[in-house]
Amino acid sequence: MKPIRLMSGFFTVGVWTLASRVLGFVRDAMILAFLGTGPLYEAYVVAFRLPNMFRRFFAEGAFNMAFVPMFSKKLESDDAPREFAEQAFSGLASVLIVLTLVAQVAMPWLVYGLASGFAGQDQFDLSVEFGRIAFPYILFISLAALLSGVLNATGRFAAAAAAPVLLNVILVTAMAIAAMMGKDVARALIWMIPLAGVAQLALVWFAAKRAGFPLYLRRPRWTPEMARLVAIAVPAALAGGVVQVNLLVGQQVASYFDKAVGWLYAADRLYQLPLGVVGIAIGVVLLPDLSRRLAADDHHGARNAFSRAGEVSLALTIPSAVALIVIPVPLVSVLFERGQLVHSDSLAIAQAVAIYGLGLPSFVLQKILQPLFFAREDTRSPFRYALVAMVVNAFVAVGLTPVLGWLAPAVATTLAGWIMVALLVRGGRAFGDVARFDARFWGRIWRIVAAALIMGVVLFAAQYALADVLRTSGVRYLALAALVAIGIVVYFGAGQVIGAFRLAEFKQAVRRGSR
Repeated sequence: MKPIRLMSGFFTVGVWTLASRVLGFVRDAMILAFLGTGPLYEAYVVAFRLPNMFRRFFAEGAFNMAFVPMFSKKLESDDAPREFAEQAFSGLASVLIVLTLVAQVAMPWLVYGLASGFAGQDQFDLSVEFGRIAFPYILFISLAALLSGVLNATGRFAAAAAAPVLLNVILVTAMAIAAMMGKDVARALIWMIPLAGVAQLALVWFAAKRAGFPLYLRRPRWTPEMARLVAIAVPAALAGGVVQVNLLVGQQVASYFDKAVGWLYAADRLYQLPLGVVGIAIGVVLLPDLSRRLAADDHHGARNAFSRAGEVSLALTIPSAVALIVIPVPLVSVLFERGQLVHSDSLAIAQAVAIYGLGLPSFVLQKILQPLFFAREDTRSPFRYALVAMVVNAFVAVGLTPVLGWLAPAVATTLAGWIMVALLVRGGRAFGDVARFDARFWGRIWRIVAAALIMGVVLFAAQYALADVLRTSGVRYLALAALVAIGIVVYFGAGQVIGAFRLAEFKQAVRRGSR
């Protein structure tokens, strides 16, 4: 994959992810407006987080980090890639069916493990009920993730990136219809989650079929290839488990503070927008590209792809982080404050958003650095690093709770993110020049930071100039759009002037991606 092809793939995934995240904002704003941050909302958060937690553990995290490099190499050598993919597809389905059945029985214990502070409250029984309805989503979305890995490895990014849009379209539509008919919005929302999983699976299955990989369920067989896949996937699964432990610790702490589970979740949704558009998109494209380049012994091309991925992702991430830190209150209040969500909720959520903003570059850098290991089928090193980050996260989240209260998990997440980056950089030295950013990257990164700081100063002043308008119903959306537009113009203008990047490079990649 040529560098411009890498960037066009990144923009393809990024644009679809942006569409999904914008619809996700609509979805979350509607949920908060209908449910507030009370028991129904907190039960929804726990119930929806359960299948998503296991999905990252089994599919997007563990299984795909092992599957994509192996499948990419089989594509490169034309060594029966479809047969391998079909075996993996069937094996994953078998495990997930068993897991789903076990979870239905063990749901009260799963909820207690996620939010023990709910015990004895309305949220607990609601979480168990909602969890049983939503959990089958993991079966469909995990199989869809594997099919997405097949598509990404073949250089077809659009369908896999578009699939999450279906989830948000279905959930938004269900809530709107339920509200208009006077039905229970919360239960309409929960019942649509597994249905959305079926729709996402169907979309990527037909896309894979068009790409020449119509995968069908067969009787799982234990072959040497499957044994190797599992051997590589287990450390990745354990690493994914560590990440989920971090999430669990944070939610456990928050569950002992009124409304804190909902506040942290809403803040998480906001910083996930740039993380999804930039970090996840570049990781999705970079892993199969590095795998195939290394299989072809193209180390120069691999280093160039790695450096360009780091350059473009940080050029978009650093200004996003600055904006989250400088203007969190306007962002949260305009996007979420309506219906049952009041201004005091917005102020609380904004505090967490600013803290997550400090960690945003580290979360994106992890998505760039980890493919260096996964492309070499090394999942053990990231697991060891994740263990260290987990210890830091747990110690800070629990230890600082008496001082910082419900914000301690956000601080812990940010600190653990930077610890993880430091460990990945140190471990990547063993890979030689491939794991080192090139001279062009280092020549531009400080200019990117400078342009972002200039933007931050302007945004800080602009939010006060627009303060009254940002609080005025009906025009506050236009005021926020103006604030964002000011930031974009200042950042890209300053960046062009001081040589942080060339706008022509972005335009060229966008044109190639649109084709």
